[in-house]
Amino acid sequence: MKVPFSFLTEQFSDPEPIFESIRNFLKRCDFTLGEDLLEFEKKYATYTGAKHAVGVGTGTDALSLSLKMLGVGAGDEVITPPNSFFATTGAIVQTGATPVFVDAAAGDLNIDVSQIEAAIGKKTKAIVPVHWAGCPADMPAIMALAKKHGLFVVEDACQALGARIGGQHVGTFGDAAGFSCHPLKPLHVWGDGGVIITNSDELAEKLRLYRNHGMEDRDTIRFWGVNSRFDNLHAIVGNYVFETLDETIETRIAHATRYDAALDCKELAAHLEVPKRTPENRHVFHLYKIQVKDRTGLLEHLKAAGVEAKIHYPTPLHLQPAATALGHKKGDFPVTENEAAHTLTLPCHQYLSSEQIDYTIEKVRQYYA
Repeated sequence: MKVPFSFLTEQFSDPEPIFESIRNFLKRCDFTLGEDLLEFEKKYATYTGAKHAVGVGTGTDALSLSLKMLGVGAGDEVITPPNSFFATTGAIVQTGATPVFVDAAAGDLNIDVSQIEAAIGKKTKAIVPVHWAGCPADMPAIMALAKKHGLFVVEDACQALGARIGGQHVGTFGDAAGFSCHPLKPLHVWGDGGVIITNSDELAEKLRLYRNHGMEDRDTIRFWGVNSRFDNLHAIVGNYVFETLDETIETRIAHATRYDAALDCKELAAHLEVPKRTPENRHVFHLYKIQVKDRTGLLEHLKAAGVEAKIHYPTPLHLQPAATALGHKKGDFPVTENEAAHTLTLPCHQYLSSEQIDYTIEKVRQYYA
């Protein structure tokens, strides 16, 4: 049996509805900041419960532009975890600020809130928590620390559209949040794209100007900006994918629940660990990750059986060549380093069948038997 990691060819096996929207789009030719993008932004704001949604070029831009428009720049420090995709720290560096890492918590592998306060210094300007793999970080506790120390919070929710803490959507706790529409995300487009949400009228206005060169109108720029517009063609695809988003997320949650029930057990406890789940939170499982022993052997076993498992990511950010100037060494962030050495991602997308999920579970059990 084959259990693929990607789902894109199945999702777009019948692209005709999108092509029909594109044909209508070509009658208008509003190629930049057009009608479809406005519709997409409204859907995004409504879905997340945010007052504003601003489409930008990438998820990375969503983070960096938010930080810049909040005034983060050279000489500032920004706290973030080291167990994320490169873009989180890269967005901080793009502003001219210095990333300050705080280790992950052993339970859910999000930033360890108990260590944040010790990392706050005179130069600290913001915190960028990551809702890692679609699992919500402890935003109430993070916001309490931010308020106490007068810090901005930009949530990296690039992997977490649909995730909630209690009934509140992630991304609506901080000053702003960045989301990604990269093709591997549950809500995605045919290329790169990003969205910023915020409840601040002032920040939303700045972001809309900044993403479009700072242009107030055709003949006037209010301040020097960048070109980071969400492509209108991508918005057409995003609006199409939005139609099945909730179904997609619920299917992923169902698959993850099935994995959890089978893998979080006494007989596998010596070999495998499932991250902690918080029942009152909605974890959307952009990735289904577990911690395993003998990862190389298990990965080879699964691939030989047709299960396309992955590793996200084998080298944490503080040990990457790009981070050399930050002066970190192995052992500085032990939870993150342990995750990097043992994490394994199992296929969990919406096009998998129950039989494929059961087959994957069987192959994991078979290896450790």
